[in-house]
Amino acid sequence: QVQLVESGGGLVQPGGSLRLSCAASTSIFSFNFVGWYRQAPGKQREFIGSITRGGTTGYADSVKGRFTISRDSAENTVSLQIDSLRPEDTADYYCHAANDEGGRYWGQGTRVTVSS
Repeated sequence: QVQLVESGGGLVQPGGSLRLSCAASTSIFSFNFVGWYRQAPGKQREFIGSITRGGTTGYADSVKGRFTISRDSAENTVSLQIDSLRPEDTADYYCHAANDEGGRYWGQGTRVTVSS
């Protein structure tokens, strides 16, 4: 059973940075897509960005320039670097992966709170 485990969330002041990680129980190259999503209180889950097996990244317009996705194949992790954090970035952050066999997987999420 494939598992995804997010970590790195916490309380941070506005303007600060965080690096979230999504650790997979299998090779990240078994996925054709790994994406990051977030869900703020009272709102729908929204797409943040993604990385493909080939290494192509894409981002939602709302986060371009502040959010960066990268991967570490040795550690089987996909990371989300968030800079210049804003209170509106407060949310639960999730990673999602899909493989060629149609499998779809979600992590349990990690909470980010941006507050002074």
